[in-house]
Amino acid sequence: MRVRFHLPDFSGNFKLNLLFAEMLRHRPEFFREGVEIASFYGVFPPSIWNGGRTQGGVCDKTFVKQVIKTFNERGIPLRFTFTNPALEKKHLSDPFCNMVLNMANNGLNEAIVMSPILEDYIRRNFPDYKLTSSTCKRLDTLEGLLGELEKDYHIVVMDYDLNNRFELLEKIPMEYRPRIEFLSNACCEPGCPRRSAHYHSIGVQQIAYNEHIKKYPNLPFNVEKYDPDHFRDCPYSQRGIFEIRSLRTHISPDDIWEKYVPMGFEQFKIEGRTASPINVLETYMYYMAKPECRDEARFTLLKTMENSGALSFK
Repeated sequence: MRVRFHLPDFSGNFKLNLLFAEMLRHRPEFFREGVEIASFYGVFPPSIWNGGRTQGGVCDKTFVKQVIKTFNERGIPLRFTFTNPALEKKHLSDPFCNMVLNMANNGLNEAIVMSPILEDYIRRNFPDYKLTSSTCKRLDTLEGLLGELEKDYHIVVMDYDLNNRFELLEKIPMEYRPRIEFLSNACCEPGCPRRSAHYHSIGVQQIAYNEHIKKYPNLPFNVEKYDPDHFRDCPYSQRGIFEIRSLRTHISPDDIWEKYVPMGFEQFKIEGRTASPINVLETYMYYMAKPECRDEARFTLLKTMENSGALSFK
């Protein structure tokens, strides 16, 4: 049995994710059967190709090299969220994103894609990267999902509005099921009519942010100046692990092991790139730790984080 989890933010959650990976390795008795870290996903800011969540900040080359080495030497891929739907051809030559792809171009790391022009660019210039078709494409019909699975993608992320539509999931051919990824803990309102527009707005914001810090590196970024119709104040974006469980798109850990895995599905994404680290940690415990071990696993990880300086209550 393989239950493969894609976990958020190898950059912002670097210490948390490293300590969690080490705990999974050294304390397997805490965890449910078959748990694997399939990837840590995200970007190194400032990445103009980034999509899905606007991410600010700046990473230097030394940190980029450290993160790639740290996770790759443990056999864990980094998966770059290069899913900005607002990209233009001029953005393909971005020096920072190209530098990152060159540094991580070792056959292990991956990229998630949305924009056809960026996908084509990566396929031509970085053919060793495995590509994932992004949830931002909103593959919310069986026909659209099956069509995408026929293409050359390592993984296809299904729109989470289909998560618990078992009458449709049963119609997916068995050979496709290991390549389908479920976003298990989505905070967005099911069936939200603004979701695609929100993804595009986020892409516009990311481009504006990157252009701003090049010109004004010491001035704060004002999103309203660049994108007055932004969705930054989406009422759903701050939902935590306990708030989302009532949503019809939510996939519980029991359902993963009792329904999805027996059906042949094995890829599950946990969102949380801009979430509180405490919410991310609790989500990890909820999905991957055995229910009877959650308290001890949580305490062990928090204590390790405190001892390493990754967490302080002082």
